[in-house]
Amino acid sequence: MPSRQSDGMASDDEITAVLFDMDGVIVDSERYWHDEQPDRIFPQTLKGDHPDLDETTGMYYKEIYDYLEEHYETKISKAEFVDIFNEVAEEIYHNRVELLDGFHETRNELADRGIPVAIVTSSPSAWHDIVIERFDIDVADVITAENLAADGKPEPDIYEKAAETVDRPPAECLVIEDSKNGIKAAKRAGMFVVAYRTEPNSETDLSEADIVANGPEELHEAILSRAN
Repeated sequence: MPSRQSDGMASDDEITAVLFDMDGVIVDSERYWHDEQPDRIFPQTLKGDHPDLDETTGMYYKEIYDYLEEHYETKISKAEFVDIFNEVAEEIYHNRVELLDGFHETRNELADRGIPVAIVTSSPSAWHDIVIERFDIDVADVITAENLAADGKPEPDIYEKAAETVDRPPAECLVIEDSKNGIKAAKRAGMFVVAYRTEPNSETDLSEADIVANGPEELHEAILSRAN
């Protein structure tokens, strides 16, 4: 059974919309980003120390540079950093990622119940468009940090925008996230959060979420037992 973490903002019979993060929740991209950032991106970007991955996972990639510039010593420009990140992303999303087990089944059952589903991601449209096309993902709305004139995760702006987009109160939205920054953003927006535990985030502190689901079967149960 999924493990309970804390009392959420929404009770079990109030969930009327489901919001999926993309990376690490719909596709297994985090396993590749967890390799590429410390092995390829950070060495090209930084002098000296590198951040722990939990510091930047879930953040909009252009804001990652701002974070690195503030807290570490950068050696390339933001434009150069963006070029490197985009090059790595094209390779990951076109050639390497796979759909995580159970997504289509869960999505189809939510559709049968009339529950609106959206993707809420820090990945720009050039990346999530690849994923949606490759894996034939049927969602009405994709909310991305790229199109917000606001702060990305861990700030709540993107999830507040998602609630407006699906036309549901934040307290009636269930969010699936796999990163500390994503969980924090959704909780700050007043939403019920299911943290998805997989191998790449096996050491991540997910305690701020309301529920932790270990693997696709627990995730499926955690969502469908609450989405009415």
